[in-house]
Amino acid sequence: MSDKPLLLTRGRIGKMELKNRIVMAPMGTTGDADGGYSARSIEYFEERAKGGTGLIITGRNASVLEYEGYSCSALSDYHHVNRLGILADRLHAYGAKLCVQIGPGLGRIMYTSATKPPYSCSPIPSFWFPNLMCKELSVDDIRFITDKVGYSAKLAMDAGADAVEMHAYGSYLADQFMTEAFNHRTDQYGGSLENRVRFLGECIEAVQRYCGKDFVQIVKFTPVHCLDKPGYRKLEEGVEIAKLLEQWGAHALHVDTGCYEVWYRQIPTVYQDEGCQLFAAEAVKKAVGIPVITQGKLNRPEYAEKVLRDGTADFIALGHQHIADPMFARKVKEHREEDIRPCIGCNECLRVGHFGRYISCSVNPTAHHEIDYKLEPDPTHSSVLVVGGGCGGMEAALTAAERGMRVELWEKTGELGGMLLAAGAPEFKKDVRKYTAYLIRQIGKSAVTVRMNKTATAGEIAAAGFDHVVIATGAEANVPGIPGVENAVQAIPVLRGQVEPADECVVIGGGIVGVETALYLDSIGRKVTLTVRSSLKYVDESKNNVQCLSDMLKASNITILEGAKPLEIGPGAVRFEKDGEELSVKAGTTVLACGYHPLKALADELDELGVDCDLIGNALAPRKIINAVSEGYHAVRRM
Repeated sequence: MSDKPLLLTRGRIGKMELKNRIVMAPMGTTGDADGGYSARSIEYFEERAKGGTGLIITGRNASVLEYEGYSCSALSDYHHVNRLGILADRLHAYGAKLCVQIGPGLGRIMYTSATKPPYSCSPIPSFWFPNLMCKELSVDDIRFITDKVGYSAKLAMDAGADAVEMHAYGSYLADQFMTEAFNHRTDQYGGSLENRVRFLGECIEAVQRYCGKDFVQIVKFTPVHCLDKPGYRKLEEGVEIAKLLEQWGAHALHVDTGCYEVWYRQIPTVYQDEGCQLFAAEAVKKAVGIPVITQGKLNRPEYAEKVLRDGTADFIALGHQHIADPMFARKVKEHREEDIRPCIGCNECLRVGHFGRYISCSVNPTAHHEIDYKLEPDPTHSSVLVVGGGCGGMEAALTAAERGMRVELWEKTGELGGMLLAAGAPEFKKDVRKYTAYLIRQIGKSAVTVRMNKTATAGEIAAAGFDHVVIATGAEANVPGIPGVENAVQAIPVLRGQVEPADECVVIGGGIVGVETALYLDSIGRKVTLTVRSSLKYVDESKNNVQCLSDMLKASNITILEGAKPLEIGPGAVRFEKDGEELSVKAGTTVLACGYHPLKALADELDELGVDCDLIGNALAPRKIINAVSEGYHAVRRM
């Protein structure tokens, strides 16, 4: 028996043979103004093909623009073919196959405006604007759409694509037709399950009509919505849909879970466990005879390998992990699993898209910017000092080493990691912990000279004469002016296990740190009261992360006090004013999560001495991992 991992063995979908079983899952990219693929997007996908991925599935290409008006990517007209053809050629040069995802529409999920209703199978509320009712598609509309889907597939085939994937999941239009909660029709497209699947079946049929039955069609669909409300799909019905799709002629099924109401069950967050969607793929695999593609935090190669060996699915789809590290497949092949840059489930890549921006990544500053942010070797081997060993400082040091610079990293404590050590401490944040370990491991493998327990002074830095200096000294926790504040402790030592919390705890501060600290204390069996002066403020996260945190709070035993102004922190209780009245909450441990302020004094002192430096990360202003890592990378890239 071969020792070769199943992940790296050849696989087949219909008549398409793949060099391995690693699939890049579909994720939207912003194309040119007309919806065609931009040079930036082409290079983004090409980088994943260079990395050894067997099958690359694009994000959705709108087959029909008449009902949407705008789409990030479109494949509705002949003029889209030339750029898609370039993409196909680029991927084929590295042995990857191209699957173009096409779709009939977004339906109620389309983000239009508060006055422009989207279209759907029935006159149902828009997701983003619940007071806006969708327009119902007529039978003539349906026939027009399904024909356009077929034509779109023909354009993909003409461009050299190896397959198409039908966009039929996650409560988008095709899924709305299949869902009782949304489909209230009484004609041939509503009522029974067979009728509700008919719209998608006719899309499959249209592709066969335009491209022939041998042209590979994958259908990505949602067998279970993971929402316990009437009309939303249970797994039993989803399995029956899988059987019907096989009968309609699908060559493979790509299994999704969730819906927009619980978006984190569809696009997982840092808070989900690995393999969180496997149960659905396993049920579908048992019911059909065609290949099944599974997804959902399968980022660890050894875990993905087990999924294949257990027969749970035939192919492993990785979405955000491909954004974080395009070389995933190559590193598996080279037995360099420990060098895979892990996705941390922050979903910043998803969040920035809602602002109309290109994909960005917290841990990979070049994601979807490969064409913009290339590193050039430093011919002079400049000397670089990085002060601070958090994620921004380590990223700067690693980038300098990659450019061939002579790098020193000074860290004032005895460990690298900075605030990541606290951010990744709770069990539900282990993805951040993995990233911290990855950075430390890469520093150890690099040519960076690390000086631990080294307090930097402006005079010493000036005397050392480094060519470049990067200041990544981080931030310090705020101490609010509350009487008795000396009786409280900060969140970071609590999260790191450096403080043994009492049985009853009060957390002051309702931002992301306060919420996660409260959830951590609840998870270890403490009685927790989470307090905030106004309302909880963790909305500066991707919507699926916000949904997940909200549901985690609802499922916890945490008492939440909003609009509570702290008056005094005692050794055993905290007094608050709420709604004009005073109340006292027992607290053996009071935890402060009241924000941070930057530690930039060193940079100011260097400035006075005439030493130029780059100030990055929390030392510039307390923000997120994506800011620190990006600034660390670009500070060195520009040198």
